[in-house]
Amino acid sequence: MAIIFFGTPIFAVPALEGLISSGEDVVLVVTQPDRPGGRGHRPVPPAVKSVAERYGLTVVQPEKIGSDDFRHTLESMNPEFIVVVAYGRILPAGVLRVPRNGCINLHASLLPRHRGAAPIQWAIISGDKKTGVTTMLMDEGLDTGDILLQREVEIRADDNAATLSERLAREGAELLVETLRGVRSGAVKPRPQRGEPSYAPVLTKEDGLIDWSLPALTIYNRVRGLYPWPCAYTFYRGKMLKLLKVEAMEGGGRPGEVVRRGKAELAVAASAGLVRILEIQLAGGKPMDVRAFLQGAGRDIRVGDRFGSLQDN
Repeated sequence: MAIIFFGTPIFAVPALEGLISSGEDVVLVVTQPDRPGGRGHRPVPPAVKSVAERYGLTVVQPEKIGSDDFRHTLESMNPEFIVVVAYGRILPAGVLRVPRNGCINLHASLLPRHRGAAPIQWAIISGDKKTGVTTMLMDEGLDTGDILLQREVEIRADDNAATLSERLAREGAELLVETLRGVRSGAVKPRPQRGEPSYAPVLTKEDGLIDWSLPALTIYNRVRGLYPWPCAYTFYRGKMLKLLKVEAMEGGGRPGEVVRRGKAELAVAASAGLVRILEIQLAGGKPMDVRAFLQGAGRDIRVGDRFGSLQDN
């Protein structure tokens, strides 16, 4: 029976491919319009569009999803389900009413924890030890629909948002296929969300600025959760430094002060503990390990120097 798939980024690709490989009839793929990207600012297609076209699927990229014309297009396909995976927009009520068996969303958290646009990043930033994926029957709220199925996923100590996203995407693709089969057979029934919700708002570039008055463990979690975008960053002598990989360690000093500096070691004090920098990137430059940085652009850094905001420098 016909399925319409809404999705945009690379996270949604395993779900789309999982539906195809399981024999589902994906009659239409709806994704965001191409956006300028790269140094040339040329239009770049969403990951879902590229994959869908490779499979020969029909793709549409509406600027507005609330129009009558768009809704009529969906209705003409008489879909059994609309499946939504990281589409990037809230579906209007008119679209939610189109499919016979409802709109099913795959969300990258264990709802009701981390409702919102950036659940993977905020799970790491929050220091969670586990997260997961949830399929839910969509309503008009922000990730408030009834739960269909959930699957837990461990957050590893070395995970960042990119590595965790890859695992959640794979687990979610499997869970989605299981959900559709279960709903059809009657084995899966929707149930209300229970527990206190938390929220995972959209991240901005400003969220990446490191506050050295926080504990080292908190900074460590932020660096992991903010990679690969917007990336955690600090300033040294007016220059932005992106911190790509760090570890928290014991030690003390004035927050933001360099307290250890060796040929391959650079540690900065937080309010509790030290942040040892392992990988770094200058604005406009390539990622490098700390040894290469300290032999090049960071060769003048000394114990007692300070990292902080642009105003601090």
